[in-house]
Amino acid sequence: MPTYAATGLTGPALVPTVSVSPVALPAPHRGADLPVRVTAPVTGSGLPVVLFAHGFGSDLDGYAPLAAHWAAGGFVVVQPTHLDARRLGLAPDDPRRPGLWRQRVQDMRVVLDALGTLEAAVPGLPGRVDRTRIVAAGHSFGGQTAGLLMGLRVTDPLTGEVPDLSDARVTAGIQIATAGRGGDTLTPYAREQLPWLREQDFSALAAPSLVVAGDADELPLSTLGPAWTTDPYTLAPAGRSLLTVYGGRHSLGGISGYAAAETTDENPDRVALVQHVTLAYLREVTGAGHDDWAVARAALAGASHPLGRLESK
Repeated sequence: MPTYAATGLTGPALVPTVSVSPVALPAPHRGADLPVRVTAPVTGSGLPVVLFAHGFGSDLDGYAPLAAHWAAGGFVVVQPTHLDARRLGLAPDDPRRPGLWRQRVQDMRVVLDALGTLEAAVPGLPGRVDRTRIVAAGHSFGGQTAGLLMGLRVTDPLTGEVPDLSDARVTAGIQIATAGRGGDTLTPYAREQLPWLREQDFSALAAPSLVVAGDADELPLSTLGPAWTTDPYTLAPAGRSLLTVYGGRHSLGGISGYAAAETTDENPDRVALVQHVTLAYLREVTGAGHDDWAVARAALAGASHPLGRLESK
């Protein structure tokens, strides 16, 4: 069994992968097709699916350290490009901009409805996907998107409504360095520029989830400091876990790609930790039959591991 760099953790061997992009899906709610990347292992059957929502400004080409790793570990990873992607150049006065948070969830529903089309687009993949085991994952803004699919409630800043945008097809989630509570904990910048963060309710999160947070993630959005990104764990019901990455800033060592400008704490060991723990969690919640989640929980319990700690409730 391979060892994950300085993490000292082990897991099942990884396999080669194949990736196809862009696959264009009709998406009338966007006013344009939805471009999607699909990455999958070249071997195996009954493969679970991970829907990955990128952070604000990224796209389907980002997050290779995670997407490729999860695929090599036995998952079909689907990455749409949301409307906030820098490459799409959405104008500041575009009427779609205030509803970006809801449009992202609509993007994910388009993907869920088109899993057969996406499966057929990858050579050798048809007949090897288990569409009953689907995990929603995301980083930063994408973590909120994944949360909404699991039952997170957000007050619509335009209407005051609190819609239920959850999807029963999503069986679990991974929320990485994502937003916490709103209210008076938000900075004036966040309240003005990101109004969909003003009111968030984590109490209805039903599906099990893993929250990943860096203890040095000082975002200019909240007065709570790095603890803000642990709210999706601390304010949610039981049935979830929290990985705290020591010294991790918002990119947690480079999960969005080492060359990405937003990576201010480039650290291969932190990336390896996030890779290993998230893959172990994916295997655990989809019943993949490996024991690497139990191994990770034992190794990262308490405060003895140099890279981070793992706790559950």
